[in-house]
Amino acid sequence: MQTHDAGCLDEQVIAHICEQLTITGYCVVQDFLPQLVINALYLEACSDQRLNFKQAAIGREQLQQVNTNVRSDSIAWITGQSESQGLFLKLMENLRIEINRRLFLGLFDYESHYAHYGPGDFYKRHVDAFKGSSNRLLSSVVYLNADWTEADQGELLMFHDEEVSPFLIVEPIFNQCVIFLSEQFPHEVRAAKRDRYSIAGWFRTNNSIGGQIDPPR
Repeated sequence: MQTHDAGCLDEQVIAHICEQLTITGYCVVQDFLPQLVINALYLEACSDQRLNFKQAAIGREQLQQVNTNVRSDSIAWITGQSESQGLFLKLMENLRIEINRRLFLGLFDYESHYAHYGPGDFYKRHVDAFKGSSNRLLSSVVYLNADWTEADQGELLMFHDEEVSPFLIVEPIFNQCVIFLSEQFPHEVRAAKRDRYSIAGWFRTNNSIGGQIDPPR
């Protein structure tokens, strides 16, 4: 499946995502973003020192802490500060609106960050949202790794509940995207043998009180 231009996602891509979310709760899409956008994001992630990658933490708000025994990647939040980030956020806003229109999920906004896994970095098995305690409803990961091979490893492993073996193994191939229900699927990132870049993001519902988004990132 292909995308048309930098302004919106292809109708078939959106329809496929919505259909698979309804049937299985997850979806893997190849050639997700327009080439102009994915190429620019790749270059920014790999070479732009302004991003100021920082060690990733676990937990939310006051409970955040750095624990390199659980995850050892570094992140840089996407704020729209560059043209490529702005285009990416526009495309994900387009997807948010279309998912709401078709599936009535009440998605309120989207937050995302670049993730850099150096050789040997990992993220142990976890869920992106605990049932009833977070407003993250859908998770997304877009991969930015050119010329990735099976030998490079760094796969995303997805599990059903407490099962030991993954039901899905996603290679971090350039311009591939996986979208899934945040509360439903435990997952982990296997250590890679080379630098691995991606964009992790979450579509959120609105649990605001007094006009303040709950929770902030």
